[in-house]
Amino acid sequence: MTRAFIFPGQGAQTIGMGRDLAEAYPAAREVFDEVDAALGEDLSALIFEGDIEELTLTRNAQPALMATSMAAMAALQMEGVAVSDASYVAGHSLGEYAALCAAGTLSLADTARLLRLRGEAMQAAVPAGEGAMAAILGLDFDKVAEIAAEAADGAVCEAANDNDPAQVVISGAKAAVERATVLAKERGAKRALMLPVSAPFHCALMQPAAEAMAVALAEVDLQTPTVPLVGNVIARADSAPDLIRENLVAQVTGRVRWRESVAWMAAHGVTETFEIGAGKALSGMVKRIDRSVATHAVGTPDDVQQAVAAIKG
Repeated sequence: MTRAFIFPGQGAQTIGMGRDLAEAYPAAREVFDEVDAALGEDLSALIFEGDIEELTLTRNAQPALMATSMAAMAALQMEGVAVSDASYVAGHSLGEYAALCAAGTLSLADTARLLRLRGEAMQAAVPAGEGAMAAILGLDFDKVAEIAAEAADGAVCEAANDNDPAQVVISGAKAAVERATVLAKERGAKRALMLPVSAPFHCALMQPAAEAMAVALAEVDLQTPTVPLVGNVIARADSAPDLIRENLVAQVTGRVRWRESVAWMAAHGVTETFEIGAGKALSGMVKRIDRSVATHAVGTPDDVQQAVAAIKG
């Protein structure tokens, strides 16, 4: 079996995620402790027993989800599974940072600090209430992109996440996104749902955040990943640190090409994915993209044991 380790993005957060891992695996607990130290605050207390609205704030959700993914990775490593047991790593939006941390490109502390900055910069880029995102279900990417362009009417409205063959997320100015949801329903979408997000991610309105990340990433040492990263904005594998740095900046305003990324991995031999961290959203997307690819979610101690059995046989 050829495997990919994939890492979830924003929206997967829940209170209590990773707590069982931290209790069962000392290495997982150490991940949360190191993230707390890097940020100078008790983020793990918020993750384990805090308020969901506070956890969902972009500045908190981004490092929290990464910490949970890395705790699950640490638990796998305690059981003898290495990152090199996968042929590729990939992550959805902020999950790309977790993928790079797992592959040794970024240190855990640097990843936590970068994601805190990324969350704050994305939140600050657009005043609250002025931007929005919506999920369009039942139309393919090209149709949704046309609808977004038509609805823009001089404002920003873009197809932001190409998640799977029947789910595309649009992002931009709130009024334009609302116009697009009406148009989408008129054009045959099964559903068009406004998303409970605090900012319009992955569109041109995020340019100030991209500039902030360019400055921050220029100061961070990036190692060549031990396993190639399938990047969000290029939808193929690459291991060159300079290109990874450029793509992490481009990713802030660029489209998350998840459907194409999974299709690329399947075309290059991947038969099995392991979703490392909170939730199972990416596994669902993978099945809708290519039913022949087996999926596993790894977010609890039981999941870790099942993943070890699947990988080690």
